[in-house]
Amino acid sequence: MKPSLVLVCLLSHVAASLSSGSSTLRDYHSGLPSIKGAAADKAVVKERWTTLPPIALGPRQEHVTLALNTSYLGVLGGITPFTTTNNTTSFNTIGLLQLYSLHTRKWLTASPAPEALNHPNAAVIRGKIYLLGGLYDRQDGSYPGSPRSHVYDPATDKWTSLPNLPESDTARGSAAMGVYKNIIYLAGGMSLLPLDPKFGVQQSVDTVSAFNTTSGQWITLPEGARTLPGRRDHAGAAVHNGVFYVLGGRDRGQVNVRGDVFALDLNHLEEGWVVKKGKMPTPRGGISAALVKGKVYTFGGEGNPAPGSDGVFDQVEAYDVAEDSWAKLEKMKSPRHGTSAVAIRDSIYIPGGGVKQGGAPVDTFDAFSP
Repeated sequence: MKPSLVLVCLLSHVAASLSSGSSTLRDYHSGLPSIKGAAADKAVVKERWTTLPPIALGPRQEHVTLALNTSYLGVLGGITPFTTTNNTTSFNTIGLLQLYSLHTRKWLTASPAPEALNHPNAAVIRGKIYLLGGLYDRQDGSYPGSPRSHVYDPATDKWTSLPNLPESDTARGSAAMGVYKNIIYLAGGMSLLPLDPKFGVQQSVDTVSAFNTTSGQWITLPEGARTLPGRRDHAGAAVHNGVFYVLGGRDRGQVNVRGDVFALDLNHLEEGWVVKKGKMPTPRGGISAALVKGKVYTFGGEGNPAPGSDGVFDQVEAYDVAEDSWAKLEKMKSPRHGTSAVAIRDSIYIPGGGVKQGGAPVDTFDAFSP
Protein backbone atom coordinates (compact mmCIF):
# COMPACT_ATOMS: atom_id res chain seq x y z
CA MET A 1 0.00 0.00 0.00
CA LYS A 2 1.51 3.35 -1.02
CA PRO A 3 1.37 5.99 1.75
CA SER A 4 -0.85 9.00 1.15
CA LEU A 5 0.54 12.51 0.56
CA VAL A 6 -1.04 13.52 3.86
CA LEU A 7 0.92 10.85 5.68
CA VAL A 8 4.20 11.78 3.98
CA CYS A 9 3.74 15.36 5.22
CA LEU A 10 3.29 14.06 8.76
CA LEU A 11 6.61 12.24 8.70
CA SER A 12 8.84 15.28 9.13
CA HIS A 13 7.95 15.90 12.76
CA VAL A 14 7.84 12.17 13.54
CA ALA A 15 11.30 11.47 12.14
CA ALA A 16 12.79 14.32 14.13
CA SER A 17 11.78 12.66 17.39
CA LEU A 18 13.20 9.24 16.60
CA SER A 19 16.38 7.85 18.10
CA SER A 20 19.14 6.74 15.75
CA GLY A 21 18.38 3.52 13.92
CA SER A 22 14.63 4.02 14.15
CA SER A 23 12.20 3.85 11.28
CA THR A 24 9.39 5.97 9.85
CA LEU A 25 5.68 5.50 9.28
CA ARG A 26 6.43 5.08 5.57
CA ASP A 27 8.12 1.78 6.50
CA TYR A 28 5.14 0.85 8.64
CA HIS A 29 2.79 0.99 5.67
CA SER A 30 4.86 -1.53 3.75
CA GLY A 31 3.69 -4.10 6.30
CA LEU A 32 0.00 -3.31 6.22
CA PRO A 33 -1.04 -5.69 3.42
CA SER A 34 0.14 -8.64 5.54
CA ILE A 35 -2.61 -8.37 8.14
CA LYS A 36 -3.55 -11.97 8.95
CA GLY A 37 -4.23 -11.98 12.69
CA ALA A 38 -1.99 -12.66 15.66
CA ALA A 39 -1.23 -16.34 15.16
CA ALA A 40 -0.11 -17.04 11.61
CA ASP A 41 1.45 -20.38 10.74
CA LYS A 42 5.05 -20.87 11.81
CA ALA A 43 7.27 -23.84 12.56
CA VAL A 44 7.10 -24.90 16.19
CA VAL A 45 10.34 -24.23 18.08
CA LYS A 46 11.63 -25.21 21.49
CA GLU A 47 10.58 -22.96 24.35
CA ARG A 48 13.04 -20.09 24.49
CA TRP A 49 13.51 -16.43 25.28
CA THR A 50 14.91 -13.89 22.82
CA THR A 51 16.25 -10.47 23.78
CA LEU A 52 15.08 -7.68 21.45
CA PRO A 53 16.10 -4.01 21.05
CA PRO A 54 15.02 -2.01 24.12
CA ILE A 55 12.04 0.32 23.88
CA ALA A 56 13.15 3.51 22.14
CA LEU A 57 12.79 6.73 24.16
CA GLY A 58 13.23 4.92 27.47
CA PRO A 59 11.58 2.82 30.19
CA ARG A 60 7.83 2.18 30.13
CA GLN A 61 5.29 0.55 32.47
CA GLU A 62 1.48 0.23 32.81
CA HIS A 63 1.06 0.53 29.03
CA VAL A 64 -0.76 -1.71 26.58
CA THR A 65 0.87 -3.80 23.85
CA LEU A 66 -1.03 -4.29 20.58
CA ALA A 67 -0.58 -6.40 17.45
CA LEU A 68 -1.44 -4.19 14.47
CA ASN A 69 -0.64 -6.92 11.95
CA THR A 70 1.93 -9.67 11.46
CA SER A 71 4.69 -7.10 10.91
CA TYR A 72 4.15 -4.44 13.58
CA LEU A 73 3.24 -4.18 17.24
CA GLY A 74 2.38 -1.04 19.16
CA VAL A 75 3.05 0.21 22.69
CA LEU A 76 0.56 2.81 23.92
CA GLY A 77 0.29 4.97 27.05
CA GLY A 78 1.66 4.06 30.46
CA ILE A 79 4.08 5.72 32.85
CA THR A 80 7.69 6.83 32.48
CA PRO A 81 10.10 7.80 35.28
CA PHE A 82 11.56 11.22 36.01
CA THR A 83 13.72 12.62 38.82
CA THR A 84 12.23 15.39 40.95
CA THR A 85 14.09 18.37 42.39
CA ASN A 86 14.63 16.55 45.70
CA ASN A 87 16.19 13.56 43.90
CA THR A 88 13.20 11.23 44.27
CA THR A 89 11.73 9.28 41.38
CA SER A 90 8.21 10.03 40.23
CA PHE A 91 6.26 9.13 37.12
CA ASN A 92 4.69 10.81 34.12
CA THR A 93 1.49 9.43 32.59
CA ILE A 94 1.84 9.60 28.81
CA GLY A 95 -0.12 9.18 25.59
CA LEU A 96 2.92 8.11 23.58
CA LEU A 97 2.33 5.59 20.78
CA GLN A 98 5.36 3.69 19.51
CA LEU A 99 5.45 1.01 16.82
CA TYR A 100 8.02 -1.76 16.47
CA SER A 101 8.86 -3.51 13.20
CA LEU A 102 9.42 -7.23 13.57
CA HIS A 103 11.26 -7.21 10.24
CA THR A 104 13.70 -4.31 10.73
CA ARG A 105 13.78 -4.58 14.57
CA LYS A 106 13.44 -0.80 14.76
CA TRP A 107 11.13 1.50 16.71
CA LEU A 108 9.19 4.47 15.35
CA THR A 109 6.96 7.11 16.91
CA ALA A 110 3.37 7.76 15.81
CA SER A 111 0.90 10.48 16.82
CA PRO A 112 0.22 10.40 20.58
CA ALA A 113 -3.20 9.62 21.96
CA PRO A 114 -5.41 12.67 22.65
CA GLU A 115 -5.38 11.82 26.37
CA ALA A 116 -2.43 10.69 28.48
CA LEU A 117 -3.43 7.42 30.16
CA ASN A 118 -1.85 4.70 32.23
CA HIS A 119 -3.45 1.25 32.41
CA PRO A 120 -5.19 2.01 29.07
CA ASN A 121 -7.93 -0.25 27.71
CA ALA A 122 -7.13 -0.82 24.04
CA ALA A 123 -7.56 -3.38 21.26
CA VAL A 124 -7.06 -3.66 17.51
CA ILE A 125 -9.74 -4.43 14.92
CA ARG A 126 -9.04 -4.23 11.18
CA GLY A 127 -5.70 -2.54 11.80
CA LYS A 128 -7.12 0.33 13.87
CA ILE A 129 -6.38 0.92 17.55
CA TYR A 130 -9.43 1.46 19.75
CA LEU A 131 -8.55 3.22 23.01
CA LEU A 132 -11.49 2.82 25.39
CA GLY A 133 -10.54 4.72 28.51
CA GLY A 134 -7.91 4.08 31.15
CA LEU A 135 -6.56 5.87 34.22
CA TYR A 136 -5.43 9.49 34.12
CA ASP A 137 -3.27 11.51 36.51
CA ARG A 138 -5.51 13.90 38.44
CA GLN A 139 -2.40 15.59 39.89
CA ASP A 140 -3.68 15.08 43.44
CA GLY A 141 -2.11 11.74 44.29
CA SER A 142 -4.66 9.56 42.50
CA TYR A 143 -5.34 7.94 39.13
CA PRO A 144 -9.13 7.82 38.48
CA GLY A 145 -10.84 6.25 35.48
CA SER A 146 -11.46 8.15 32.26
CA PRO A 147 -14.55 7.41 30.11
CA ARG A 148 -13.09 9.06 27.01
CA SER A 149 -12.55 6.89 23.94
CA HIS A 150 -10.71 7.30 20.64
CA VAL A 151 -9.65 5.35 17.56
CA TYR A 152 -6.29 5.56 15.77
CA ASP A 153 -5.97 4.98 12.02
CA PRO A 154 -2.37 4.24 10.93
CA ALA A 155 -3.29 5.09 7.33
CA THR A 156 -3.61 8.76 8.32
CA ASP A 157 -1.66 8.76 11.60
CA LYS A 158 -4.67 10.45 13.21
CA TRP A 159 -6.89 9.89 16.24
CA THR A 160 -10.68 10.35 16.14
CA SER A 161 -13.00 10.74 19.12
CA LEU A 162 -15.55 8.04 19.92
CA PRO A 163 -18.54 8.10 22.29
CA ASN A 164 -17.60 8.08 25.96
CA LEU A 165 -18.18 5.01 28.08
CA PRO A 166 -21.80 5.30 29.30
CA GLU A 167 -22.33 6.71 32.79
CA SER A 168 -24.20 3.52 33.66
CA ASP A 169 -20.89 1.68 33.34
CA THR A 170 -17.79 2.47 35.38
CA ALA A 171 -14.93 4.53 33.95
CA ARG A 172 -11.83 2.47 34.58
CA GLY A 173 -8.43 1.24 33.47
CA SER A 174 -6.66 -2.12 33.56
CA ALA A 175 -9.67 -3.98 32.13
CA ALA A 176 -9.26 -7.46 30.64
CA MET A 177 -9.73 -6.97 26.89
CA GLY A 178 -11.34 -9.36 24.42
CA VAL A 179 -12.13 -9.01 20.72
CA TYR A 180 -14.71 -11.10 18.86
CA LYS A 181 -16.02 -10.29 15.40
CA ASN A 182 -16.63 -6.51 15.43
CA ILE A 183 -17.04 -6.08 19.20
CA ILE A 184 -14.49 -5.20 21.89
CA TYR A 185 -15.20 -6.42 25.42
CA LEU A 186 -13.86 -4.83 28.62
CA ALA A 187 -14.07 -7.08 31.69
CA GLY A 188 -13.42 -5.75 35.17
CA GLY A 189 -10.72 -3.18 35.78
CA MET A 190 -9.82 -0.50 38.28
CA SER A 191 -11.82 2.72 38.78
CA LEU A 192 -9.29 4.35 41.13
CA LEU A 193 -5.60 3.80 41.80
CA PRO A 194 -4.62 5.86 44.87
CA LEU A 195 -1.02 7.00 45.19
CA ASP A 196 -1.78 8.91 48.39
CA PRO A 197 -3.17 6.85 51.32
CA LYS A 198 -5.83 9.50 51.92
CA PHE A 199 -7.71 8.11 48.89
CA GLY A 200 -8.06 4.66 50.46
CA VAL A 201 -7.60 1.33 48.69
CA GLN A 202 -7.47 0.47 45.01
CA GLN A 203 -10.97 0.17 43.60
CA SER A 204 -11.49 -3.00 41.56
CA VAL A 205 -14.74 -3.52 39.63
CA ASP A 206 -16.70 -6.44 38.17
CA THR A 207 -18.31 -4.41 35.35
CA VAL A 208 -18.29 -5.79 31.79
CA SER A 209 -18.73 -3.37 28.87
CA ALA A 210 -18.85 -3.80 25.09
CA PHE A 211 -18.16 -1.48 22.14
CA ASN A 212 -19.42 -2.22 18.62
CA THR A 213 -16.76 -0.98 16.19
CA THR A 214 -19.13 -1.22 13.20
CA SER A 215 -21.83 1.03 14.65
CA GLY A 216 -19.35 3.07 16.68
CA GLN A 217 -21.55 2.72 19.76
CA TRP A 218 -21.46 1.12 23.19
CA ILE A 219 -23.94 -1.75 23.53
CA THR A 220 -25.87 -3.22 26.45
CA LEU A 221 -25.04 -6.82 27.30
CA PRO A 222 -27.53 -9.38 28.67
CA GLU A 223 -27.79 -9.33 32.44
CA GLY A 224 -25.70 -12.46 33.03
CA ALA A 225 -22.83 -11.10 30.96
CA ARG A 226 -22.71 -7.61 32.50
CA THR A 227 -20.70 -8.55 35.59
CA LEU A 228 -17.82 -10.90 36.32
CA PRO A 229 -18.22 -13.54 39.05
CA GLY A 230 -15.86 -11.39 41.14
CA ARG A 231 -14.06 -8.05 41.06
CA ARG A 232 -10.85 -8.15 39.02
CA ASP A 233 -8.18 -5.82 37.70
CA HIS A 234 -4.76 -6.46 36.18
CA ALA A 235 -6.00 -9.84 34.87
CA GLY A 236 -4.94 -11.73 31.77
CA ALA A 237 -7.37 -12.23 28.89
CA ALA A 238 -7.84 -14.13 25.64
CA VAL A 239 -10.61 -15.10 23.21
CA HIS A 240 -10.56 -18.61 21.74
CA ASN A 241 -13.29 -20.21 19.61
CA GLY A 242 -15.78 -17.54 20.64
CA VAL A 243 -15.11 -17.83 24.38
CA PHE A 244 -13.69 -14.90 26.38
CA TYR A 245 -11.33 -15.99 29.16
CA VAL A 246 -10.28 -13.77 32.08
CA LEU A 247 -7.40 -15.26 34.04
CA GLY A 248 -5.98 -14.36 37.45
CA GLY A 249 -5.76 -10.72 38.45
CA ARG A 250 -6.35 -9.11 41.81
CA ASP A 251 -9.01 -7.50 43.97
CA ARG A 252 -8.33 -4.12 45.62
CA GLY A 253 -4.57 -4.27 46.03
CA GLN A 254 -1.31 -5.69 44.66
CA VAL A 255 -1.09 -8.52 47.18
CA ASN A 256 -4.74 -9.60 46.91
CA VAL A 257 -3.99 -11.88 43.98
CA ARG A 258 -6.44 -14.35 42.48
CA GLY A 259 -6.06 -17.55 40.44
CA ASP A 260 -9.58 -18.03 39.07
CA VAL A 261 -10.42 -18.39 35.39
CA PHE A 262 -13.72 -16.84 34.28
CA ALA A 263 -15.23 -17.67 30.88
CA LEU A 264 -18.02 -16.16 28.76
CA ASP A 265 -19.41 -17.74 25.58
CA LEU A 266 -19.66 -14.74 23.26
CA ASN A 267 -22.10 -16.60 21.00
CA HIS A 268 -24.45 -17.21 23.94
CA LEU A 269 -24.10 -14.13 26.11
CA GLU A 270 -27.38 -14.83 27.86
CA GLU A 271 -25.77 -17.86 29.55
CA GLY A 272 -23.48 -15.54 31.48
CA TRP A 273 -20.07 -16.07 33.02
CA VAL A 274 -18.84 -19.36 34.45
CA VAL A 275 -15.93 -20.14 36.76
CA LYS A 276 -13.67 -22.83 35.32
CA LYS A 277 -12.33 -25.65 37.49
CA GLY A 278 -8.71 -25.14 36.46
CA LYS A 279 -7.00 -22.69 38.84
CA MET A 280 -3.80 -20.82 38.07
CA PRO A 281 -0.97 -22.66 39.90
CA THR A 282 0.53 -19.35 41.01
CA PRO A 283 -2.22 -16.75 41.57
CA ARG A 284 -0.99 -13.43 40.23
CA GLY A 285 -2.11 -9.97 39.21
CA GLY A 286 -0.34 -7.56 36.89
CA ILE A 287 0.37 -10.39 34.47
CA SER A 288 0.94 -10.43 30.72
CA ALA A 289 -1.01 -12.98 28.70
CA ALA A 290 -1.25 -14.14 25.09
CA LEU A 291 -2.94 -16.99 23.22
CA VAL A 292 -1.01 -19.39 20.97
CA LYS A 293 -2.62 -22.54 19.54
CA GLY A 294 -5.27 -23.02 22.18
CA LYS A 295 -3.10 -22.17 25.16
CA VAL A 296 -3.03 -18.92 27.11
CA TYR A 297 0.49 -18.14 28.28
CA THR A 298 0.76 -15.96 31.40
CA PHE A 299 3.94 -14.14 32.39
CA GLY A 300 5.25 -12.50 35.54
CA GLY A 301 3.02 -10.39 37.74
CA GLU A 302 2.91 -8.40 40.95
CA GLY A 303 2.22 -9.27 44.59
CA ASN A 304 4.92 -11.88 45.22
CA PRO A 305 5.54 -12.20 49.00
CA ALA A 306 8.74 -14.25 48.58
CA PRO A 307 11.91 -12.69 50.07
CA GLY A 308 14.19 -11.23 47.42
CA SER A 309 11.47 -11.09 44.77
CA ASP A 310 10.88 -7.31 45.05
CA GLY A 311 7.20 -8.24 44.88
CA VAL A 312 7.50 -9.51 41.28
CA PHE A 313 6.70 -13.01 40.00
CA ASP A 314 8.94 -14.77 37.46
CA GLN A 315 6.49 -17.58 36.71
CA VAL A 316 5.38 -18.58 33.23
CA GLU A 317 2.28 -20.79 33.22
CA ALA A 318 0.07 -21.93 30.35
CA TYR A 319 -3.66 -22.59 30.45
CA ASP A 320 -4.96 -25.20 28.00
CA VAL A 321 -8.50 -24.04 27.23
CA ALA A 322 -9.62 -27.42 25.87
CA GLU A 323 -8.36 -29.37 28.88
CA ASP A 324 -9.12 -26.68 31.48
CA SER A 325 -5.67 -27.34 32.93
CA TRP A 326 -2.41 -25.53 33.64
CA ALA A 327 1.27 -26.29 33.03
CA LYS A 328 4.36 -24.63 34.49
CA LEU A 329 7.03 -23.56 31.99
CA GLU A 330 10.49 -22.00 31.87
CA LYS A 331 10.65 -18.90 34.07
CA MET A 332 11.09 -15.36 32.76
CA LYS A 333 14.71 -14.33 32.30
CA SER A 334 13.71 -10.75 33.18
CA PRO A 335 10.76 -10.95 35.62
CA ARG A 336 8.35 -8.03 35.27
CA HIS A 337 4.83 -6.85 35.96
CA GLY A 338 2.79 -3.94 34.64
CA THR A 339 3.17 -4.72 30.95
CA SER A 340 1.17 -6.72 28.41
CA ALA A 341 1.93 -9.26 25.72
CA VAL A 342 0.90 -9.97 22.13
CA ALA A 343 1.26 -13.09 20.00
CA ILE A 344 2.44 -12.60 16.42
CA ARG A 345 3.34 -15.60 14.24
CA ASP A 346 3.28 -17.79 17.34
CA SER A 347 5.93 -15.77 19.20
CA ILE A 348 4.90 -13.74 22.25
CA TYR A 349 6.31 -10.23 22.63
CA ILE A 350 6.61 -8.46 26.00
CA PRO A 351 7.97 -4.88 26.00
CA GLY A 352 8.78 -2.92 29.16
CA GLY A 353 7.14 -3.35 32.55
CA GLY A 354 8.17 -2.90 36.18
CA VAL A 355 10.90 -4.80 38.03
CA LYS A 356 9.70 -3.94 41.55
CA GLN A 357 6.26 -3.87 43.13
CA GLY A 358 4.72 -0.50 42.33
CA GLY A 359 6.51 1.75 39.86
CA ALA A 360 9.91 0.71 38.51
CA PRO A 361 9.78 0.99 34.69
CA VAL A 362 12.39 -0.59 32.42
CA ASP A 363 12.97 -0.59 28.66
CA THR A 364 13.55 -4.36 28.51
CA PHE A 365 11.98 -6.06 25.50
CA ASP A 366 11.94 -9.80 24.95
CA ALA A 367 10.00 -12.53 23.19
CA PHE A 368 8.97 -16.04 24.17
CA SER A 369 8.54 -18.84 21.63
CA PRO A 370 6.33 -21.68 22.95
